[in-house]
Amino acid sequence: MKTTGTLTLIPTPITEDGELEPRAQRILLEASTEQKENSIFVIEDLKPGRRRWLGFKLPRDCVDNFVLYNEHTAAVVAKELLSELQKGKNVYLMSDGGLPAFYDPGVELVNLCHQNKIKVTSTPFFNSVSLALALSGFSHKKFWFEGFLPIDSDERHKSIKNILNLKTTAILMDTPYRLKRVLEEFQSEWGSSKKKIFVAMDLNAETEELRRGTPKELIDVITDVKREFVLIVSE
Repeated sequence: MKTTGTLTLIPTPITEDGELEPRAQRILLEASTEQKENSIFVIEDLKPGRRRWLGFKLPRDCVDNFVLYNEHTAAVVAKELLSELQKGKNVYLMSDGGLPAFYDPGVELVNLCHQNKIKVTSTPFFNSVSLALALSGFSHKKFWFEGFLPIDSDERHKSIKNILNLKTTAILMDTPYRLKRVLEEFQSEWGSSKKKIFVAMDLNAETEELRRGTPKELIDVITDVKREFVLIVSE
């Protein structure tokens, strides 16, 4: 059976003199040494990317093989990276600072991965909402943060209807034991909506699970429904 690779987002410090998160450091070191032949490192800009890489004390010999991915190259490179992922290569995506695929061209690659059933994940990031948006692959140049849904049933359904009528991406949260209820409530209001739902569960944990689909599709495939989650609705 053919095994596909994984796209891993690597959040990096905002400033160039900042330290890389320990798990990200460990993963990149392993990928650039023990798994070098099966790893592709993708950066936003050549000079800053090289400086950061060397500043993180990662192997110097990798910098000559970096793949450049930004607004100028994304249209072509995203498809090339998808092809490599489908062959089993692992791709590590970094920006010049901050969270890749959050309001930058990386979202196109993440979206392609979801569409082609390629696993997407990230090394730890401190903000679950931003991380869920980056991992969703949905366009989020503008987005609405709904927060927690109201407890009152009528108000909940009203909020869900409003979300489904929005022209922008919407984000909501709720307590872990309400995940199934939220999906069922969306299903009851879904109608002929062309939108999709992305559910990010247990972010940064070993049990992390990311799913995209209609409410019914998600209800059918999510087996453990008592989990921390962020839910995103978009076209």
